[in-house]
Amino acid sequence: MGPVRRRSEGVLFSGEDGPPELPRPVEEIIAVLGPMATEARIARVSEVIRQRVSAVRVVVDALHDPHNGAAIVRTCDAFGVQYVHAIERDETFAAARSVARGSQKWVDVVRHKNPAVCIQQLHALGFELVATHPEGELEPEDLAHLPRVALVMGNEHEGIAEELRAACKRSVRVPMRGFVESLNVSVTTAILLHTALRGRPGDLDQETQRALLARALLMTVPRALEKI
Repeated sequence: MGPVRRRSEGVLFSGEDGPPELPRPVEEIIAVLGPMATEARIARVSEVIRQRVSAVRVVVDALHDPHNGAAIVRTCDAFGVQYVHAIERDETFAAARSVARGSQKWVDVVRHKNPAVCIQQLHALGFELVATHPEGELEPEDLAHLPRVALVMGNEHEGIAEELRAACKRSVRVPMRGFVESLNVSVTTAILLHTALRGRPGDLDQETQRALLARALLMTVPRALEKI
């Protein structure tokens, strides 16, 4: 039996309280709710969406601690990473609301029941999977030069499962000068995303950008669902 998952007030399971589903076609939502938002708000949201990135993604392998899950989602939102791929082996991906602080509504978590499905999907999209490892041959700065990269983060207790590690042709390390050999998974994610995103422009297609704008309007216009 594995370790007991941390439970605390405001822990989200199975995607609860994540991005809202769009109850109407995207353009219909924008047409109805757009005039109800201020020009400044529309401009701010549109600028953030314009900078979002699909070509850098994070893969979490059977992440156990909801606080780590939330910290990774929040980090992805901060750096403009739109997609997190969560491999759910024995537990669903979970994020603590108190840590995510609303970022879970903006980042899309793609759930996979096993590594094979995740690997197949990312390879089909042209991604190189790069594992995190204390002795990786790549340094963080190298990630900025990979056209499409999926950073693979392991379980807090067991690391990256063998099947998933085998799909990673290369690995990346975070250089350290202290006595510790590794960092918390969410801290490692933040360091690597900081360098992987350096110099990358936003790359979401127009359809996805419009869907995110509709999502934003649903979340920010008062009583939005009553008006559409």
